[in-house]
Amino acid sequence: MFGQKQISRNAFDDAAPPAAESATVTTLAPKPAEPAPVRAPAPEGGETLVRSDLFKLIRNGVFTAMNASAAVGKTREQMKPGVEQLVLEVAERERLNVTLAEQGQIVGELLNDMFGLGPIEPLLADETITDVLVNGPDQVYVERHGRLELTQCKFRDNAHVINVAQRIAAGVGRRVDESSPMVDARLADGSRVNVVLPPLAIHGASISIRKFSKRNITLHRMAQQGNMSQAMANVLKLASTCRLNVIVSGGTGSGKTTLLNALSHFIGLGERTVTIEDAAELQLVQPHVVSLETRPENAEGLGAVTQRDLVRNALRMRPDRIILGETRGAEAFDVLQAMNTGHDGSMTTIHANTPRDGITRLESMVMMANGNLPLLSIRRQISSAVHLIVQIERMRDGMRRVTRITELVGMEGDVIITQDLFTFRYDASAYSEEVKGTYESAAVRPAFAQRAAYYGLEDALLEAMTP
Repeated sequence: MFGQKQISRNAFDDAAPPAAESATVTTLAPKPAEPAPVRAPAPEGGETLVRSDLFKLIRNGVFTAMNASAAVGKTREQMKPGVEQLVLEVAERERLNVTLAEQGQIVGELLNDMFGLGPIEPLLADETITDVLVNGPDQVYVERHGRLELTQCKFRDNAHVINVAQRIAAGVGRRVDESSPMVDARLADGSRVNVVLPPLAIHGASISIRKFSKRNITLHRMAQQGNMSQAMANVLKLASTCRLNVIVSGGTGSGKTTLLNALSHFIGLGERTVTIEDAAELQLVQPHVVSLETRPENAEGLGAVTQRDLVRNALRMRPDRIILGETRGAEAFDVLQAMNTGHDGSMTTIHANTPRDGITRLESMVMMANGNLPLLSIRRQISSAVHLIVQIERMRDGMRRVTRITELVGMEGDVIITQDLFTFRYDASAYSEEVKGTYESAAVRPAFAQRAAYYGLEDALLEAMTP
């Protein structure tokens, strides 16, 4: 699951004793027979839990008997038969009463420690889980269907959590330690990871994983799931096809990147697209895509490459569209410049609670880059560069819904004029665990109808806007 499929010596850094020089099992003095292990109650999945001291005893025996240098360069499947044999030998030597189910679980956990992310590896394989949140060694939460729940997974100690975090960072050429206690990284499958180590994380190392969706989410599927209406999906499809500049606005975990991926499906196959992200998450299906990723500073505080650096460089790469994973700083000025200079169809996301808040945030970020620009000039740039703001929200029932599609139609005095094309109306009279409401069309002629006519799509747009 993790990065390289080859095991490194780091996988054994937190193994109990140092490895022997040969792959043969070292002789250990037999211990008195132990009573049959006490097993904890089975969880919902019916899987038997191995008593922690039993696993620790077998684990220590296996790593003592294993030659780490002989394991370097081998894959998980190549190592599995040898680990199974060592588990059997240690259990027999120590006279432990271990069932076949427990043997399989112990072997799996040992291999997860060597090649994966330890106890959270099974959570990453569960497709119903969207987030894995590690709060120190004893508390692991997951998000399923928009709701958080505590799992029974635990790490051995804080050093075990830090070892896993360092392996994640090393897999993408980054480092995380006391001198650099925060890092953004990604797993081999594209999942996004944030790590915070002590002393910043007071109660133990924190690992937050936003899982990479293996499902190909489209606007049509989002409409089927109730994330938006079919009419909204049709308008967004036309907006992407007509090369409108679109900003997806929403809170943390609201589904902004997922919606951005869905919008990107309608980029033409003949277009050159440049994506810019802190940690690569976008899953564009087009053949001509250049993906750029930022780089943090090194130990000497040098060598950092920011999103603004990459946006400026992307303008020299002859892009048809620029897609910025998230706009949150001075790069907003360069993004607006790009949208205003022939790179139509560009897209980005922004953290904001409403479309109007999104405009205000854009103004603030442009001022961060160029404080000498008058506010009126900034607003004129925004009104001419941005065509649509799509607001998405994770609601209290866990469902992500597109709550508003707002069009920027120009300036009136020093105020940016907007009009809502679609709105989600919450039904307050039907309060329950599930949020009730309807998607309403404003039944207006969009300001970009003339642009749609240029692409031969005006009739389709007006039909989609008809309630």
